[in-house]
Amino acid sequence: MSADFSKSKHLVALDCGAGVGRVTRDLLIRHFHEVDLVEPVPHFLDTAKTNLVTPSPGLSVFGRATNFYCKPLQVFNPEEKRYDVIWVQWCIGHLTDQDFVDFFKRAKAGLKANGFFVVKENTAKQGFIVDKDDSSITRSDTHFRELFQQAGLYLYKTKLQRGFPKELFPVRMYALTTEPMKTDPVANRTRGQVLNHPGIIS
Repeated sequence: MSADFSKSKHLVALDCGAGVGRVTRDLLIRHFHEVDLVEPVPHFLDTAKTNLVTPSPGLSVFGRATNFYCKPLQVFNPEEKRYDVIWVQWCIGHLTDQDFVDFFKRAKAGLKANGFFVVKENTAKQGFIVDKDDSSITRSDTHFRELFQQAGLYLYKTKLQRGFPKELFPVRMYALTTEPMKTDPVANRTRGQVLNHPGIIS
């Protein structure tokens, strides 16, 4: 276990576009007491259930996978005020700009006080690029920030990921809040508790 939250409050995360549960297994379940997963492809979610409800021998985990929702993000409505973090990784490119904005507007209701979003996605140098095979959209950093603003989100922290081959799209992470950054030490401590652990966004 890479982080010790034994004295922490009960932390809950939502893994969006969870696929077969790799992000939950390799990261989130090691940092949160509970993780819910939402994924639109039934057989992916079935695999996630199998892997996470009965973990592999030797897998060191901190929390547990609790709820598995088989829904696309375009229609998903999270439980109100349940999550400390809503994690969106390599899936938001399958939403149109309008669906992107609408999703985050709805999902804000799922965050606890001082909760935040983490978005991890490939980025284009400028504008956007549409993949001819699956119609997914790779957006530029500027494009992402425009959509976040339309959704009423505020940039708390961002980081360009290192170590990827140069021929691939750059990968950027964003931590986003539903209100402007505060000097409130309680709010900042709550966010920093998660953000400052290895593998999150620090």
